[in-house]
Amino acid sequence: MKFLIILAWKNLFRHTKRTFITASSIAVGLMLFIIIDSLLMGIANDSTRNLIDYETSFFKIHADEYWEEKDTLPLDYTISSPQKIIEAVQKAGYEAAPRTVFRAEMIIYKDPFPEDGSLQVKLIGISPDQDPEVFETMNSLVKGRSLENDENGVVIGAWLAEDIGADIGYPITFITRTKNGFYQTFDSEVVGIVNTPNPLVNRGHIYIPMETADYYMEMGGAVTEIGIKASLQAKIPKVRSELEDALKLSEDTESSSLTGQKLELFSWEQVGSDFVALAAAKDSGTQMILFLVFIIAAIGISNTMLMAVYERKQEVGMLRAMGMYGSEIRWTFIFEAAGIGLIGSIIGVILGASANYFMVEYGINYGFLMRDMAMGYRITDVAYGYWSPATFTAAFFLGIFLTMLVAILPTRKFLKLEITDCLRNQ
Repeated sequence: MKFLIILAWKNLFRHTKRTFITASSIAVGLMLFIIIDSLLMGIANDSTRNLIDYETSFFKIHADEYWEEKDTLPLDYTISSPQKIIEAVQKAGYEAAPRTVFRAEMIIYKDPFPEDGSLQVKLIGISPDQDPEVFETMNSLVKGRSLENDENGVVIGAWLAEDIGADIGYPITFITRTKNGFYQTFDSEVVGIVNTPNPLVNRGHIYIPMETADYYMEMGGAVTEIGIKASLQAKIPKVRSELEDALKLSEDTESSSLTGQKLELFSWEQVGSDFVALAAAKDSGTQMILFLVFIIAAIGISNTMLMAVYERKQEVGMLRAMGMYGSEIRWTFIFEAAGIGLIGSIIGVILGASANYFMVEYGINYGFLMRDMAMGYRITDVAYGYWSPATFTAAFFLGIFLTMLVAILPTRKFLKLEITDCLRNQ
């Protein structure tokens, strides 16, 4: 076997130019694989963090039956004693914050706004004291101030403010329906504008104080959800189990002895199902890149090996006449192909690492797409890459393995020829 490897290595450099051209095609394919995988992984990681920190929290608690009608943001299924639940969650080692989420029609009038208009929006009643313990939204203020208890101020997303021409101090009127079904109209004033890394928050979220939402929506102290903060690296099943114990939820009825209500726990993966679906599509995209890499390698190596076998047809015949087995000759060509794959893999990994360094440090600005397109990802402008040792390792060995695999086919035909046919000049 050692002799075959030495022979293959010498054959590798008999046609240096062709060897490195073929290796370059493999390197380009592997570099593209590393870059695309890094970018998709970076987007997925940033999106996960922005989804949890600004939108869903790690876990949410809803009253029974709320989830079935969640898209309408109903006020019929509320949590009646949120503070008891929050205290129980805190004893389990997690921070929690109540929210009341509902829809309303936003009315704006010309002067000070550029034009008259109305828009359906999502209003989120938050506790100015508790919400920052779970969500990062108010840490992204770019203008104005945060909310205060018992005021008619609102904080709005930066993109929404830009679309409607809003600024600090501008008045806004909301028309909605209370928990009891009555129409309610109330006036507010823009006191803050947030520009977060989450496009959904920037595009359409409006925050009001919890006490204000409770008063106008006739909630009577009830809320629609409670967000729970946990480490981004925490395991969902573990956190769920600890929360179920803290809330004393029964597996049969999911009723809690703390409130006497049926409560349901939903992880960020359930709440952000659109993003989870995109993450799954990312894996499919990576597999497609792998397939393209295979095609590049197959074409390049097959061509090289086919030409090598044609040129060395008589040499193959001579080796066979001297007693070398067909399997040994086949392994010689496979080892030669592995050498080409090794060179291509080394170059591809180096090029991929160089490009990935740029993407990790500086990223690629997709702000022109994210601003006006709802793509599902939770990033607003710059998409950064991600260092994944597993990807580099897979790319390196993939290049070698594929070249060895595709080298088998071109050699089979000539190894079936008679020795005398191989020794002929034509």
